[in-house]
Amino acid sequence: MPETALVTGASSGIGEQFARQLSARGHELVLVARRSERLEQLASELPGAAHVVTCDLATEAHDLRARVDALGLEIGLLVNNAGFGTHGPFVEQEAGREAEEVRVNCEAVVTLTHAFLPPMVERGRGGVIVVASTAGMQPIPYQAVYAATKAFALSFTDALHMELKGTGVRVMSVNPGPVPTEWQDVAGFDDVAVVPGKIDADQVVSESLAAWDKGTRSFIPGRVIRWFIRASSPGPRALQLRITERLYRGDD
Repeated sequence: MPETALVTGASSGIGEQFARQLSARGHELVLVARRSERLEQLASELPGAAHVVTCDLATEAHDLRARVDALGLEIGLLVNNAGFGTHGPFVEQEAGREAEEVRVNCEAVVTLTHAFLPPMVERGRGGVIVVASTAGMQPIPYQAVYAATKAFALSFTDALHMELKGTGVRVMSVNPGPVPTEWQDVAGFDDVAVVPGKIDADQVVSESLAAWDKGTRSFIPGRVIRWFIRASSPGPRALQLRITERLYRGDD
């Protein structure tokens, strides 16, 4: 019987697809996001049992374990998907919003992983999937905070992967490139050029779950973006910074 899975940011985009595809695999689900009406609609469409927990991870992540325990559920797969980005010169961004980005993209990931991982280790089975990003594989001017938070997520997940060897618990990072979702609207993107290899959320999740089945440590969905990242990574940091600055600046 598949483990009960908790998916954060399940109300749209990649999180919604994780919920749909994990439900199709037979997982009972806990759906977590701020928008309860979207979660309820999604739960009604899934083939298996799904529980809705409305939660703002910027301020309420520390309460989530107790709320799941109250449902009488044991989480065997945690999908840390929730996150958002901002775009534009750092000095023009709202300080509170940038700090909230760190809380959701970094602090909540640590809080939830610490809440649900120890019982998995005690049972000798389970797993954690962290949705990081190819943005975390290099600094990105005009997305300075977002790229830094995803670098944190990637480093954190890689370290846990090594710590947990031999425990029966696995950890994997998923590192999508450009994926058309509501993320771009929230981040304030307009016609800013981005790296090639755009794929949809359905493909991100289907490829990522196939990689999870193989025991992969870190995965980039999409053949084109995988090639792009591998081809650009050996370059000097100064050159990478010049290229990404031009790509994300957004002017002609």
